[in-house]
Amino acid sequence: MANGQWFPPEWPERIRALAEGTLAPVAPKRAATVMLLKDTDGAPVVHMLRRRASMAFAGGAYAYPGGGVDPRDDDLTIGWAGPTRAWWARRLGVDETSAQAVVCAAVRETYEEAGVLLAGPTARTVVGDTTGDDWEADRAALVARDLSFAEFLDRRGLVLRSDLLGAWTRWITPEFESRRYDTWFFVAALPEGQRTRNASTEADRTVWIRPADAAASYDRGELLMMPPTIATLRQLIPYGSAADTLKAAPGRDLTPVLAEARLENGEIVLSWPGHDEFTKHIPTGGATA
Repeated sequence: MANGQWFPPEWPERIRALAEGTLAPVAPKRAATVMLLKDTDGAPVVHMLRRRASMAFAGGAYAYPGGGVDPRDDDLTIGWAGPTRAWWARRLGVDETSAQAVVCAAVRETYEEAGVLLAGPTARTVVGDTTGDDWEADRAALVARDLSFAEFLDRRGLVLRSDLLGAWTRWITPEFESRRYDTWFFVAALPEGQRTRNASTEADRTVWIRPADAAASYDRGELLMMPPTIATLRQLIPYGSAADTLKAAPGRDLTPVLAEARLENGEIVLSWPGHDEFTKHIPTGGATA
């Protein structure tokens, strides 16, 4: 492996089946992930987690906190602050209900997996310390889906601070994958007074790392990542602060990135439009290059 690019070993077979018309794509589920940033003396660092090696999908790969939409994230009674749902619908390219669900998933998953909560008592405040037995009980209830995020916010007297998020990019899992997600990537700054922790049962390690350092480790084959992760890391490198990154977010193109597979000269060519570094040539015999 020349770098840390990871992809499922069953992909070549599934790509051939898709090309031959014997594989029907599954519908992607809505999901969200957050690139949580904080400033250091040299450059901003991003919070990443390493998926447990025992995980069936992307085991050992580095990623950001995130996950799928809980159907209850569509709940219109949720406490809300920041840009309106209509604004987010236009920004994300979906209807208002879906926009709320995606933004809600981004905030909820960041709290579930990193212990960081982008919410506050008012539209201009953010909660401070979110540690303690009572907070952990609520977080565990969210993870178990015993408590909806709307109920959690209402119980705590909080509103979701959608203005603390910036929509960055959107990737859709390839059509030949058995587990497919339509994932919006967001950026956010670590709120003052809060700290991250490894609260995810799917991760065995978390790090704060400069995007340039993480990308260099990937290039050396030291850190495993899937294409969306390393692509977004490279996109973060030019920015000198978390604030600069958030300021750039509204101008980002959210056209979905979807891998394409085609048969060409006796091999399968797998590519991600606009991201040439991920192109793979797969001989029809099954080996990869």
